[in-house]
Amino acid sequence: MVTTHNLGFPRIGTKRELKFAVERFWKGEIDQNALELQGKWIRTDNWKKQIEAQQTYLSVGDFSWYDHVLDTSILLGVIPERFGTHEPDIHTYFRMARGRAPIGEDIHACEMTKWFDTNYHYIVPEFQRNQHFQLNGHKLFSEIAEAEQLRKPIKPILLGPLSYLWLGKSKQNDFDKLLLLDNLLPVYTKILNKLSELNIEWVQLDEPILVLDLPIQWQNAFKNVYQHLQKSHLNILLTTYFGHLKNNTQLACELPTAGLHVDFVRTPDQIENVLQYLPKDKILSAGIVDGRNIWRNDFRKTLKFLRPLHQILKNRLWIASSCSLLHCPVDLDHEIKLDADIKSWLSFAKQKLAEMHFLSTALELGDSAIEKVLKENESATTSRQQSKRIHQSDVKKRCQAITPEMIKRKNPYFYRKKIQHALLQLPLFPTTTIGSFPQTQDIRSLRHQYKSGKIDFNSYREKICHEIESAIDKQIALDIDVLVHGESERNDMVEYFGELLDGFAFTENGWVQSYGSRCVKPPIIFGDVSRPTQMTVDWISYAQSLTTKPVKGMLTGPITILCWSFVRDDQSRFETAKQIALALRDEVSDLVAAGTQIIQIDEPAFREGLPLHTSDWDDYLREAVYCFRLASSGVDDAIQIHTHMCYSEFNDIISSIGDLDADVITIETSRSDMELLKAFEQYKYPNEIGPGVYDIHSPRIPTVSEIVKLIEKASDSISIQQLWINPDCGLKTRDWKETESALKNMVTAAKRLRDKYKSLNPNDVALLSTG
Repeated sequence: MVTTHNLGFPRIGTKRELKFAVERFWKGEIDQNALELQGKWIRTDNWKKQIEAQQTYLSVGDFSWYDHVLDTSILLGVIPERFGTHEPDIHTYFRMARGRAPIGEDIHACEMTKWFDTNYHYIVPEFQRNQHFQLNGHKLFSEIAEAEQLRKPIKPILLGPLSYLWLGKSKQNDFDKLLLLDNLLPVYTKILNKLSELNIEWVQLDEPILVLDLPIQWQNAFKNVYQHLQKSHLNILLTTYFGHLKNNTQLACELPTAGLHVDFVRTPDQIENVLQYLPKDKILSAGIVDGRNIWRNDFRKTLKFLRPLHQILKNRLWIASSCSLLHCPVDLDHEIKLDADIKSWLSFAKQKLAEMHFLSTALELGDSAIEKVLKENESATTSRQQSKRIHQSDVKKRCQAITPEMIKRKNPYFYRKKIQHALLQLPLFPTTTIGSFPQTQDIRSLRHQYKSGKIDFNSYREKICHEIESAIDKQIALDIDVLVHGESERNDMVEYFGELLDGFAFTENGWVQSYGSRCVKPPIIFGDVSRPTQMTVDWISYAQSLTTKPVKGMLTGPITILCWSFVRDDQSRFETAKQIALALRDEVSDLVAAGTQIIQIDEPAFREGLPLHTSDWDDYLREAVYCFRLASSGVDDAIQIHTHMCYSEFNDIISSIGDLDADVITIETSRSDMELLKAFEQYKYPNEIGPGVYDIHSPRIPTVSEIVKLIEKASDSISIQQLWINPDCGLKTRDWKETESALKNMVTAAKRLRDKYKSLNPNDVALLSTG
C-alpha cells in the first residue's frame, strides 16, 4: 500500500485528559508519577488510533506537556540562567513555560508568541551570544521505547535546527543567530546518531521556515546544515507546511534528504515546480488531508490530484496530513448533538487518519476497493455544496451595498480626542483591564446548568447579573478608572459571539490546544453570517447602571472571529470577514444607543492572520483594516473605540495598526520587556496606547516597582500623555486572589506615577498636543 503518515497528532487527549492532569499537578493534587502515567496513557491511545487507521508510521515526539518548541529547548539544553544551571526537571520546564511550578521560586517566564499563522502559542527560545548547546533530557528516547512495544515502524518528529534558531530571540544585543550553528549542529548530530542506534529508519525534521521569505544567508545555511546532517545515515523527511515554498522550492527539493513533505492543501498549485526540481530518487510526502481545518476531504477531487503523481512517483509518493493534526479536534465520533447534516461535512483528527488510508487504498487498488466509502463521501460533498442553509441573499446584498463612507470615522483622531477627553475626564495614566475576569467553577457550572436546561433564562440572568455586580464592586474598590463587566456570560471570546450569530455551528468536544493547558473550542463558520438579535447590550447596560464610571462595551473583532474559527472554504475569507464586520457594526450602534461611551473591539489575531509571504501582505492588511473600520466607524466622535492585540511584532505592520484608527490600543508587551514599543516610537503613533504591564499567562504577581519600571520604560518610546495602564490580556484564566493582588499593585503603580508627573494635566496636555 502507499505509505501513509501524519505530521503529529493532538496531544490533549480525547477528553482533554492532558489539561486536567497538568492542572492537577500544578495544584499539587497529583505527583509527577501520576502525571507521567496520564501522559503515557494519552500517547498510547494516540498510537492505537494510528494503528487502527493503518498508518504506516507512528508519529513519536509530538506529545508535549506544554509546547514542542519548549521541549526542543530542553532537549538542546537551552535554559536561561535565571532558571538555574542544575539538571533540568519538570519543574524547570513549567517555570520556563509559565513562571511557576510546584517546586521552585516564581520567576519571569519565557516569552510566548504565535506559531506562524495559527492560534497555537509556542515558548520562544532565548539565545545568548556563544550559546552553549548540549543533549539534555530523555523524553524523546523514552517515548520511542514506549512506542516500540506496539511493534510498528516509528517516525520520530523533531523541530529542525534552522527553524529552531529562526524562532528564537537574543536577549542581549542582536547578533546573527546563524553564528550559533557551529555549536548547535553537533548536538543534532548526536540526536540523529542515537536514533540510528535505535534502528529508526525515518526521522521527520520540521523546517516550516522554508515557506517564509528567507534571506540568502539562511538559504545558504540550509545547504550546509543538511549536508552535515545526512552523515547520520538516517532517512530524513524534510517537512514544510502552512504555505508555498516559492523561492525556496528548488532549495527544499535539492537538499540532501531522503524525502520532502509539501503542503498541497494550502497551495496545490506548487506541484509543478516541486516535480520540476524533485530528484528522481527522493520521496515526496504529499500533504493532501487538511491539518488546519475540519472539512471533510473531497475524495474525488483529491484523487484527481494524486493519480498523476502516483503514476510518476509510484512508491515514492507518500500520503500525509498537510501539517500536524495538533490544530484539529480529536474525534468527531464524540459529537452526539451536532446537526446531522453539518456533522456529515466534517472530519476531525481521527477521521483524517482514516481519510489517508482510504485515499491510499484507492490509489493502490482502484476506486472499487473503497466504493461504498467513496459514494458516501461524494454524497456528503454534494449535500454541502447544495445546502440552502449556507447562502443568504440578504447578507450578500448588504455586503454589495457597502460604501466608502462606512469605513471611516467622521473626523480624524486629534479632533475626536478633544471631545473624548472632555467627556470622560480620565486622569493621567488611566487604568483599565482587557475585558474578562476569572471564570470560576461556579460561573462555569451556572452556564452548564442553563445550557442543559436545568435552570431557565430568568434564573440564569439573575445569577449572571450578580456576577457582574461583584466584578463592578471589586473594580470600584480597587479604584480602576475604566471598568469592564467581566464577561461571566461568555464561555470564549469567539464562541460566545458565534452562538448568537447565524451561519455558525458548534461542537461539544471540538477542543484544540491554544497553549499549555489552555484549550479552545473554535466555532465552525459554515454559512453566511448575520446578527439576528443584540448580543451584549443587556449585560453592558446593566453593568453601567451600577456605576458612574465608564464601562467598556466588549466585542471581538471580525478578523479574530475569522482566524479563531474553522472557516468555510467555499468563498473568500475576506467575504466572510465583511459579513462578520457588518454584524458587529450593528452591535456597536446598539451599544451606543444604550449609552455606552467606550467600546473595545478586540483584534488579538490581527497579525496572526498575516500571510507568510510578504508579497501577499498588502492585500491582507488592506482587507483586515477595512473590516475593522467597517465594524467600528459608524459612531460619533465622542465614542472612544479601543482595540486589543496580542503577541505582535509590530515593526513591519505599524502603519496598518495606525490605519485602524482606534482611539486606544492595548497590546501585550510584558514578556518582551516593552521591546515591542520601539515600533510605535519610530512610527510616531499619534493615538493612545496601553502596553500590558504584567503577564496574565503566569500566576506570578508583579510588584508595584516592577510595574512602575515598565511604564517608565514605555515612556521612553511613547509620550506620557498617551499611556494607559492595563494587564497584558484578559484575566479569564487567573483566580480572583491573584487578580485582585495584581490589579491592586497596578493601580498603586498608576497613582505613584501620577504623583511623580502631577504637574501634567491630561486634559490640558491633550488639547496642547493636538497643535
